[in-house]
Amino acid sequence: MYLLYDIVVFAAAMVLAPWYLVRGLFRGARRQGYRERLGFIPPARLAPLHGRPVIWIHAVSVGESRAALPLVREIRRAYPGMAILMTTVTETGRNICRGFKEIDLTLYFPLDLSFAVGRVLDLVRPQLTVIVETELWPNFIRGCRRRNIPVVLANGRVSDRSFPRYRRVRKLLRPVLAQISRCCMQSDTDAERLRELGAPADRVLVTGNVKFDLDPAGRPAAEPAALRREFGIAEAVPVWVAGSTHEGEEAQLIEVFRRLVAAGGKLLLILVPRHPHRCRQVGDLLDTAGLEWRRRTAANPRRLESGEVLLVDTVGEMLSCYAMATAVFVGGSLVPIGGHNVLEAALVQKPVLFGPHMHNFRDIAALTTAAQGFGRVADAAELEETLQRLLQNGEMRYNAGRHGWEMLQKHAGASRRTLAEISRLLPPP
Repeated sequence: MYLLYDIVVFAAAMVLAPWYLVRGLFRGARRQGYRERLGFIPPARLAPLHGRPVIWIHAVSVGESRAALPLVREIRRAYPGMAILMTTVTETGRNICRGFKEIDLTLYFPLDLSFAVGRVLDLVRPQLTVIVETELWPNFIRGCRRRNIPVVLANGRVSDRSFPRYRRVRKLLRPVLAQISRCCMQSDTDAERLRELGAPADRVLVTGNVKFDLDPAGRPAAEPAALRREFGIAEAVPVWVAGSTHEGEEAQLIEVFRRLVAAGGKLLLILVPRHPHRCRQVGDLLDTAGLEWRRRTAANPRRLESGEVLLVDTVGEMLSCYAMATAVFVGGSLVPIGGHNVLEAALVQKPVLFGPHMHNFRDIAALTTAAQGFGRVADAAELEETLQRLLQNGEMRYNAGRHGWEMLQKHAGASRRTLAEISRLLPPP
């Protein structure tokens, strides 16, 4: 089975390699990323790990990396003498991880070929690996097992969309799941689904969702007024932040904004595409709509006013944007992406809205809607209507932000529970 899997992965890599190379050139990706993915890492790159036992944490992209941070902090506090290696698949995920002071080294995750993962495992020699959410890489998990390296699935979930697909190949998944030492799942539903897919029942437990463990200390230190000055936004104008947006959403959001302003509303839009390289495409949409706009990285002393748009082309400033918001919309939800984390808005006590496609965050979406009394909107028309009410009702905004924060605190603690399971597989600190 593994030989066949190697052949399929290698063939897919050969087919996709030219496309990734061209895309990397346009995005300015470093060549070393391709070498890292094949397991060729210069010894100097691994210097931060030398002389210390290593915990390897893998998070595929931006969302998983941010979600992993509370757990990373718990591990760092419990095991200060260990080095933490973080791997990601995407460039944006790696950039996010580089900003985490708790992490000693960030690399690209190797291509899941037996020789590539084996080479990196032998170079790093981790005492334990942690896979965030449900990244089931057969060769990586097998390589860890053959080297007696425990594997922990942290913040595990089996989404509504992926479960039917997994069920069709569960005979192939069962031996992979059998090699995982602990499966720490977000909910009872996720745990039951993983057991049905073949995970040993005694290794599957519910620890909760680490995304609720956002650290209050991670909120922006600057006050909203100071952030507005830094971002070049007028002080008095209400701000709507649309974060983590995707293709197909921006056009709808721009039209909602244009209609609200045309109806006489005072409002400024901060638009944060999920992938910064799409800012040129989004800028074209803003030009077509006839709106005045500016990139976050553009040098311009004039402050943006009502009816204008700030297009954020940077990474790592989402919480600062949310802190300035009058209301927040989280993208990936008006189009069938599956949504993104709405709890960052709750951390800064802001009312948050999202579309109908939240299958990757089904429990969080339901809890947020129950706490606020609103949240999920069916389409752009309902989004416009709800935003209109929020902009006109300060008490509604305040209560939503407060209740969202209380909900966040009520469901915290998953990182500590996951750390307890990790500690059972490691020597005492």
